Amino acid sequence: MAALLLDIQAGDEVIMPSYTFVSTANAFVLRGGVPVFVDIRPDTLNIDEKLIEAAITRRTKAIVPVHYAGVACDMDPIIEMAREYKLMVVEDAAQGMMASYKGRSLGSIGDLGCLSFHETKNVISGEGGALLVNNPKLVERAEIIREKGTNRSQFFRGQVDKYTWVDVGSSYLPGEIIAAFLWAQLEEAQPITKRRLDIWANYHAAFKELEVAHRLRRPILPDTCQHNAHMYYLLLKDLEDRNRFIDQMKQKGVNCVFHYVPLHSSPAGRRYGRTHGSLAVTESVGDTLVRLPIWVGLAEEQSLVIDAAKQILM
Repeated sequence: MAALLLDIQAGDEVIMPSYTFVSTANAFVLRGGVPVFVDIRPDTLNIDEKLIEAAITRRTKAIVPVHYAGVACDMDPIIEMAREYKLMVVEDAAQGMMASYKGRSLGSIGDLGCLSFHETKNVISGEGGALLVNNPKLVERAEIIREKGTNRSQFFRGQVDKYTWVDVGSSYLPGEIIAAFLWAQLEEAQPITKRRLDIWANYHAAFKELEVAHRLRRPILPDTCQHNAHMYYLLLKDLEDRNRFIDQMKQKGVNCVFHYVPLHSSPAGRRYGRTHGSLAVTESVGDTLVRLPIWVGLAEEQSLVIDAAKQILM
């Protein structure tokens, strides 16, 4: 829906990180857009806002910051840059539910914000998501697009005497069962977040000594961010070290996984997108990041995960 609202046309460029899920790029590629991949910051693993301006061309239509692991991108300079160059900002806040930047909820800062309620997220409905329309100029068309391209909602409000097909669109509404499941999750969003934050904090404290010993690097949280404990990851020495750790944790009965294969190095990424500048940080993180288990019911078994990891990493 965001790509439709931005009226992405063939050849329009959209600046985004390569270290993200394929949906970030696919939404725009499906409209003929070209993802332009720039590198990420080594601290938050979010798009490096200092690299965006150099990637802007006359074909650039939008900037898509991805709030990785529920930790906010540095949005102020991104918004300022977008206004200067008359670009739209679409926040990929798929992992950002209940997280904020300088007190503002993720997804509420750009022109559009995209949330995910996929089963792997903190608040879930199995599949589906939400589009936050923060730019008033886009509200009316967003309503039409989600109603299969019709002005049906205007008809129900008595604004037109009949409804008809007026624009492109599709069926973006959740079914009632999914909506009911999600509503129950939303009612528990604060307790869910609190439990996840406690688990995250236990991990963070447990691995401090190993970070001091330069055996790994823990997540870094800027003061401007309130995160949501969407994930807890470690950055290890290299690809071999990461793979060995995953294999040995599996032998101890603990499932740990890496995350994204950078989009710019994928077959479709090379076909549909292009890179701007070096993506050295992206490639390093793609080789060294490992995610530890985190979910609201983990507390009773978390010590087993920590002990197993320490035995391997010591």
